[in-house]
Amino acid sequence: MSKLSALTAPTLDDFERMAREEFERLPHRFRETLGDVVFRIQDYAEEDVLDEMNAESPLELTGLFVGRELGAQQASTLPHEPSMIFLYRVPILAEWAETGVELGALISHVIVHEIGHHFGLTDEDMERIEREVG
Repeated sequence: MSKLSALTAPTLDDFERMAREEFERLPHRFRETLGDVVFRIQDYAEEDVLDEMNAESPLELTGLFVGRELGAQQASTLPHEPSMIFLYRVPILAEWAETGVELGALISHVIVHEIGHHFGLTDEDMERIEREVG
């Protein structure tokens, strides 16, 4: 039985800690454009999010960025809610098991891509940022 407990998947709290660590490793200029960021870790995306994203399976969605557009953040002097990055633990763990990619690197990849897609970065831009983290 002790071997099974050693194989326990990272908890939601573990994921949040790892996400914060991976985010802090990203290039400063990339992080500073976002301002405050809150990580929300859930086992799966909620049903309405999956519907909105046209996901056929809850395992399809590994993350989601929710926040104001970059120009709106810079132009507004009114207080605003921090950006949120949702990470969906079970789909990330499934991809981790399938690919064998180190879990921290996979979490970093999801974070970079969620932010990148929201702000219109190209795949090449995101690959460059990921290489900088290394």
